[in-house]
Amino acid sequence: MHLANELHECMICPHNCRADRFSRKLGWCLTDASFNVSSVVVHRGEEPVIGGKKGICNVFFSHCNLQCVFCQNYHISCNSNKIENTGQSLHSVIGMITSILDSGIDALGFVSPSHVIPQMKIIIQALQRMNYHPTIIYNSGGYDKVEELLKLENMIDVYLPDFKYMDPVLAKSFSQAGDYPFVAGKAISEMYRQKGITLVCNEEGRAVFGLVIRHLVLPGHEDNSINVLRFIANNLSPDIHISLMSQYYPAGQIGNNSKLNRTITEDEYQKVLEEMNHLGFSKGWIQELNSSDNYRPDFHKSHPFENDCSSNL
Repeated sequence: MHLANELHECMICPHNCRADRFSRKLGWCLTDASFNVSSVVVHRGEEPVIGGKKGICNVFFSHCNLQCVFCQNYHISCNSNKIENTGQSLHSVIGMITSILDSGIDALGFVSPSHVIPQMKIIIQALQRMNYHPTIIYNSGGYDKVEELLKLENMIDVYLPDFKYMDPVLAKSFSQAGDYPFVAGKAISEMYRQKGITLVCNEEGRAVFGLVIRHLVLPGHEDNSINVLRFIANNLSPDIHISLMSQYYPAGQIGNNSKLNRTITEDEYQKVLEEMNHLGFSKGWIQELNSSDNYRPDFHKSHPFENDCSSNL
């Protein structure tokens, strides 16, 4: 694969910028054609079926094709931030990954990859040529193009998308993507077509094939969460594995935003849980309400999750 084929007039993500990422005039994500990796770390705070007992090797890309004002990874995902240690060589990235895989971890996650899919594919192919074949996890914000997902069908083992909104007003206000409900609905439907409802696990209980959909409940917006769940139940299946997260806390660029400047309440989370049960969802994970105290990564540190007590999934 040659990056020039896809990144000279980039249409990798739904923004369809047509930017030449080999030039100084970058597109919406402000990401060039290099391997923009901010961190490669062992992460033990994922869902048990994703990280297993050993954890997962997560590759965190810099910048993002969504700009969520509450992003917990905003140190590296905010497009206006000056992010250190980016633009690395393929050799350097592969070295960081293989050092973790050689420790006995056999799952490799790519976090926020939607705007760097060509680079991600090159990393995977390079690992395969070196006879590394970890379980590949595609951990995205759900804002993906179906055309790109079709190319990944035989490369990705487990899809782990967020499904953030069914309300386009919230999507526009909070993530700068008013078309998110339509785009994510199509993208996650394609992931479902590829993987179905069966989550295949190995003898250790770690997923090696399938789909897990995440949804983060936002304070004051239980109706949005309920509508996301209804879409999944009515258009896909209530047998899909759902990770319903309560870990929201005011991070990123919340500032004095009165709508989001607090954690969720027990009543808010319970209302969503009740609808989840009513719709027939029975596979997946929920969180303790105090999980918002646990998942607070700091990407200024060499290990961003050293204070992460786990996300209580």
